[in-house]
Amino acid sequence: MNEYIMSFGLMLLFCAFGHAQNTLEIKIFTEKDQEPLLGATVYIPSLDKGATTNFDGIAMLDEIPNGTYQVQISYLGFKTLVTSISVPVDTELTFYMEESANALDEVVLQSTRSTRTIKKIPTRIEFIGVEELGEKAIMNPTNISMVLRESTGIQMQQTSLSSANTNIRIQGLDGRYTQLLRDGFPLYGGFSSGLSILQIPPLDLRQFEIIKGSSSTLYGGGAIAGLVNMVSKTPDEDPQLDIMLTQTQALGSTVNVFYGDRKNKWGWTLYGSGHYQKAFDPENDGFSNLPHTQSISFNPKLFYYPSENTTVWFGINGTYDDRIGGDITKIEEGENGIHQYTEENLSKRLSTQAVYESQLDSEQSISIKNSIAFFDRSLEIPDLSFKGSQWNTFTEASYQKQGLKADWVLGANLYTTSFDERDNPLERDQDDLTVGLFVNNIHDLSEHWILETGLRTDYATDWGFFALPRVSMLFKSNGSFSSRLGGGLGYKIPDIFTEEAEFINFRNIRPIDKSNLEAERSYGLNLDFNYQTRLLDNVSFSINQLFYLTAIRDGLLLTPVDDEFFEFENASGEILSRGAETNIKFTYKDFRWFLNYALIDTRLNYLPGNPQKPLTAKHNAGSVLMYESEKWRIGYETYYTGKQLLSNGLETSDFITMGLLAMRNFKWGSAFVNFENFTDRRQSRFTPLVLPPHENPTFPEIYAPTDGFIFSVGIILKPFGNEDND
Repeated sequence: MNEYIMSFGLMLLFCAFGHAQNTLEIKIFTEKDQEPLLGATVYIPSLDKGATTNFDGIAMLDEIPNGTYQVQISYLGFKTLVTSISVPVDTELTFYMEESANALDEVVLQSTRSTRTIKKIPTRIEFIGVEELGEKAIMNPTNISMVLRESTGIQMQQTSLSSANTNIRIQGLDGRYTQLLRDGFPLYGGFSSGLSILQIPPLDLRQFEIIKGSSSTLYGGGAIAGLVNMVSKTPDEDPQLDIMLTQTQALGSTVNVFYGDRKNKWGWTLYGSGHYQKAFDPENDGFSNLPHTQSISFNPKLFYYPSENTTVWFGINGTYDDRIGGDITKIEEGENGIHQYTEENLSKRLSTQAVYESQLDSEQSISIKNSIAFFDRSLEIPDLSFKGSQWNTFTEASYQKQGLKADWVLGANLYTTSFDERDNPLERDQDDLTVGLFVNNIHDLSEHWILETGLRTDYATDWGFFALPRVSMLFKSNGSFSSRLGGGLGYKIPDIFTEEAEFINFRNIRPIDKSNLEAERSYGLNLDFNYQTRLLDNVSFSINQLFYLTAIRDGLLLTPVDDEFFEFENASGEILSRGAETNIKFTYKDFRWFLNYALIDTRLNYLPGNPQKPLTAKHNAGSVLMYESEKWRIGYETYYTGKQLLSNGLETSDFITMGLLAMRNFKWGSAFVNFENFTDRRQSRFTPLVLPPHENPTFPEIYAPTDGFIFSVGIILKPFGNEDND
């Protein structure tokens, strides 16, 4: 009898337990439009259970026991919602999410190929948003050099006085080690070299993403020092029209026009810019510090949205750029007597981009993209002509899966480059083809630790296989502290387009010898610490401290073989770059104060004594004070550049530059004035920029600004969406 009673009791307990397991249906909608949210995360921490919402905004959670639970609901761009529910429930569970007012916390970065926010990605990424890009566009509306120059640890190295060619150096490493991307496409570099920076206007860009340190696992060879991904603006249902007109006292005129709109399943953006610069000679030494320039750029894009989860777009990017620098008399009047020297760079760029992106369901998506780029350039000086063209193609397919705790990205790409030089007996043509496979994973190990791992395997014809692992770890506390540690390997295929070759205008440089040269290889580490707090009721404070190390083996060196010719060889020792970057920010009401310092110790260990790399300042610092309100934006900048070594071992002077910007917003747009380098610091105040004879001059290395003080005024016309300003 007791056995029957015990059996019956166990059956009752089993039935009670079975009935205590509940299935919850939770609906998530936007608070503003009351539309369902696809992909919102619903999570019960005490049960470690979660789900994501479907196309109808519904998340299903199974096997939930009776009880009361705290539920966390999160979605990109919306404030996280924390609430309590009692199970079983007798009413419909529906929640409405409010859009986040803190845009920085919800920034989505494209460079990591993940849709996570900036605070949840282990890879250290520096973000420059649309507002700061707008400020830099006012300071320099013709190209992106100002955006990069004023970022901590980045140097813009001018390689030619006559053409103003400029390379980007991240943490002291040459420009060829940085990969420039436009919407994830490698459209720049190679033959265009230092001209690329000068031919990318900033007005149609939405954000910059800068990864310092080896990033070859993400985008292939060439990202040894890091990568810069420029993300373009996309059309919105509210039309946008920006017209920017700028004039400088140095007789430079620039027009930028951007228009974007979307109508149902179709959208488009149209961008065009024109720039004219008269040859500018602030020293009156007879040679230009800014070349005579005529430049036109256009970038139309067409978007098609066949469904809410699929986007197809196609874009064309074109540039015509003609710049002539050198003897002012020859530029303006033609050759006459000793007035013989000019350098002319005539370049044309045309590229296409095609992208297909589709969200398969709440967790999975695919992307297919292709670009074809053509660049043609002719360089003419009195006794030399360097002409050629380069074709690049890039094709990539990737698959992405976003789980509750782990994100996966798998993909493959094909990159080809073909350089064809004209009218040169040295036969420096070069063709390369690279096939790559990559996988990347971001995994939430716990509430405080996130791990990112990746592996790329590339095969480059004539150069072999390259295995490129990377790993990053993020620790984030419940409070105001976080830290990232990461590292990876990289490589770079040799070509003739180095800073040293460009400095001598590629004269008498022998072609790349694939049988005797090795690809450059690198390893790098980054460690950073972030802390933010509120000092007083109205004062917030944040600091980011970075330590880094990058080493390059088999570095590509240009060496003389006799009194006339040069050839490339691999360095016998490492190029070692190490240092630290400090960024501090104070905020008080409408005021922001930024302080930064960079220690750049880049050593050439293949030379006796392991000297510091020439034209690399070991110490750099900056201060930016900003006031921003609805009507006004005022900024004051101060930058210090420390002493540098020239190639001959001589030490340069250090210097300080200052800038002042003021902009007033109105209903129709904005008006601005900018005083760039208003203390007129330029290299000619320390050492000559041009050495005689006048008819065949020599140009020393450039280590300081050459153009000096530039005053500009302008207006930005915004016919749409500026009703709040008066």
